Amino acid sequence: MFPTPRADLAINTADYENVPLVAPNGFREYDARWLFGEQINLMGVQALGFGLGTLIHEKGVRPDIAVGHDFRSYSASIKTALATGLMASGCHVHDIGLALSPVAYFAQFELDVPAVAMVTASHNANGWTGVKMGAERPLTFGPDEMSRLKEIVLENQGKTRDGGAYTFIPDMAERYIKDLTEGVKLSRKLKVVAACGNGTAGAFAPQVLSAIGAEVIPLNCDLDYTFPNYNPNPEDLKMLHALSDAVKEHGADVGVGFDGDGDRCGVVANDGEEIFADKVGVMLARDLSAQHDNAQFVVDVKSTGLFMTDPVLQANGATTDYWKTGHSYIKRRANELNALVGFEKSGHYFFNAPIGRGYDDGLVSAIAVCQMLDRNPSKSMADLRDDLPKTWGSPTMSPHCPDDKKYGVVDEVTGIYKDAEARGEKIAGQSIRELITVNGVRVVLEDGTWGLVRASSNVPGLVIVVESPTSEENMRAMFADIDGRLSKIPEVGEYDQKI
Repeated sequence: MFPTPRADLAINTADYENVPLVAPNGFREYDARWLFGEQINLMGVQALGFGLGTLIHEKGVRPDIAVGHDFRSYSASIKTALATGLMASGCHVHDIGLALSPVAYFAQFELDVPAVAMVTASHNANGWTGVKMGAERPLTFGPDEMSRLKEIVLENQGKTRDGGAYTFIPDMAERYIKDLTEGVKLSRKLKVVAACGNGTAGAFAPQVLSAIGAEVIPLNCDLDYTFPNYNPNPEDLKMLHALSDAVKEHGADVGVGFDGDGDRCGVVANDGEEIFADKVGVMLARDLSAQHDNAQFVVDVKSTGLFMTDPVLQANGATTDYWKTGHSYIKRRANELNALVGFEKSGHYFFNAPIGRGYDDGLVSAIAVCQMLDRNPSKSMADLRDDLPKTWGSPTMSPHCPDDKKYGVVDEVTGIYKDAEARGEKIAGQSIRELITVNGVRVVLEDGTWGLVRASSNVPGLVIVVESPTSEENMRAMFADIDGRLSKIPEVGEYDQKI
């Protein structure tokens, strides 16, 4: 059906108009990302859709798929090209129009279709595009599916089938907003700053928060795909500073910021201070475990140890499973364990029934934060944050390590710590209480101090994080132990930063 994709096509040539351009490195662990024009062209997007439809058939899934796009100048064209490829493979495309990623996930349930393809570059700068995909709601693809999709596309293994069709759904946004807000009403008026960075969430967040009874102060909620103020990314300091300034200026109870495709939510307290996503997760876990007996949570290995050591969570009978970093992994694990919520340090939260449907939705997260405040009328967001036990933690540090060496180095470090545990070695004067090895190695000491070494999923480097619930001295001792062991491994290079 399509010519075999190439990775070396020049722009402004006849071949560029007739041959798919698909850079192999655009296929990531759990989604796909390319610079549009330079790394993938519209023919390449068609080939991607053709390959995705072929994979859906290969998996034995009914070939019905919800397809949406984010607010970029080129996203609608990319979605059309993707739909063309999907239809050529025999899929029925249900086009939901402009959407957030969680709107596309919601459409799978609302329309009773098994598959999804959301055209979005998320929080990436303009010029980027990508697709988040799944064929088993509420899950999205992981490494196995992405590897097979890459193989089908690049090796031109797609198969033409009859049965392709197209249906446009004109009211999915309204149906999504109604579903989120029906039956949810705050008992007190909360003043909420909603920051959207001129991204797609601006068409959804103010309406949703107003509908549950919040007084909404919109910040950069008018859609503008040039992103004139900052990229819509709630981990970006420029966005956080703007959100903090607005919270303080308006005397707001809380500030919430959404990324470009609306699946993450960042939080700023009433005093203007950002609360890191894993600490917000602990606050929500406290609130929810008081309402749901024996609540089970899943968090990624980069997250705070308070999920294990917090006395309120312990008293509430909550349990926490630490799992691999990555939104696809945490979503899948929370689904497998039927956990109440999965929390990832990057801000992806996965609320299962009775709160959500298991996929990441920044607006569901924002509603949960507002409801937590509503249930604690005598406490501010800053009070709830300050109620958490104090911890001393590091930023994420990344010493250089070549892509073809980093996983072997992590295996070596894991072996070193297993030997240290077996010999009863002391770190910061303490024994190793536990080694968590689902994603690298997280070394946990007797007092809850921990250090993580894992391979970065995105760059040639390792990921190092340390935290202590008892003292800065123990946190630094944990890092010194890891750093001392890594310094003896020649493949490990310079850090981007150190504590």
